[in-house]
Amino acid sequence: MKVKLHRDHFINGLNQVLNVVGTRATMPILSNVLIEARPDGIQLTTTNLDLGIRCCIKAEVIETGSITLPVRRLATIVKELPSLDVRLESSQKLQATLVSGGSRFKIMGLAPEEYPPFPTFDEERSFVLPQTELLRLLKLVSYAASMDESRYQMNSVFFEFIPGKLTLVATDGRRLALVSHDMAVSEKNTGKIVLPLKTVAEVERALGQGDNVKLTFNSRQVAFSFDNKNNETGLINQIQLISKLIEGKYPDYQQVLPKETYSRLKLDRNLFTESVKRVSLVVTEKNNSIKLRISPKNIEVSASSPDFGEAQESLGGVAYEGEEVQVAFNPQYLIDPLRAVTSDEIFFEFKDELSPGVFKTLDNFICVVMPLRLS
Repeated sequence: MKVKLHRDHFINGLNQVLNVVGTRATMPILSNVLIEARPDGIQLTTTNLDLGIRCCIKAEVIETGSITLPVRRLATIVKELPSLDVRLESSQKLQATLVSGGSRFKIMGLAPEEYPPFPTFDEERSFVLPQTELLRLLKLVSYAASMDESRYQMNSVFFEFIPGKLTLVATDGRRLALVSHDMAVSEKNTGKIVLPLKTVAEVERALGQGDNVKLTFNSRQVAFSFDNKNNETGLINQIQLISKLIEGKYPDYQQVLPKETYSRLKLDRNLFTESVKRVSLVVTEKNNSIKLRISPKNIEVSASSPDFGEAQESLGGVAYEGEEVQVAFNPQYLIDPLRAVTSDEIFFEFKDELSPGVFKTLDNFICVVMPLRLS
């Protein structure tokens, strides 16, 4: 293998595939990136056996070939190279030579034949969405997924394709976020997938710099294929990400959505978010709750902890004429959905101190938050 390429193109490609590699790989070769020089450029591949990502970058290929190299060390070296012009060669002794300006590195690799094959599968269902829209949908719900990997069904985002609509759901048992997107889904293309949270994080990180993303899935795997343009270099990378799906049935989220009519308030999202953030500065791990006292034309946000002190803020001008209601929440469970939405106005629905609070927007977003006991 012998290639010439731009340093920034190389590091950009390595950054696209770097995060898939864990710090404690189960096999030495899983710490490496598979570099394949083909007539049309270089293909970089990494995998952790559950998730694989492939990125194609532009290069002048003098001689085709392949090698696997330690991806994190390689990325660190490439980032520090003194010249934009980089030459990469590999020998039959599984050694790569990297030359840039006055710098010359020799890096030991592993045989490309030992690298796990990149997953392939037959398409069963396929959809195309704008990258920015899929990214928006994921960010609106992913924070609500459980971080506990042993609760694998909830350590995920649920995708439900029904005629005319895609719905994304995430929950950790204490809160649930849901968003819907109108799209062309035929009767024969309906389906459901449970996407691992690690894959969600990687998709969120990779999306947003191109036009569309093609989402393809069957009963066991999902693929995301898209082109990304680097705004600084103008380079367009072709990216394909393939992940295993979580098997089994996702919890019935419909049971969590409130069926009764709640009182509704229209809030200024920024004002309410900043108020909750300031008041929550006095909470501690032991006393991690804030209280909302909702009365006619006013919301009082307060918190206290014996070890630190107390805080209180009032938000006037609220259009509410009902009975006074007090309800307590984990402040982070309020802040997360408020940060995720982009609408200036958001609706907050409530009933009593034992019932969940519900955030809604006019663009099909719902977040249900379970209350804490008032002390």
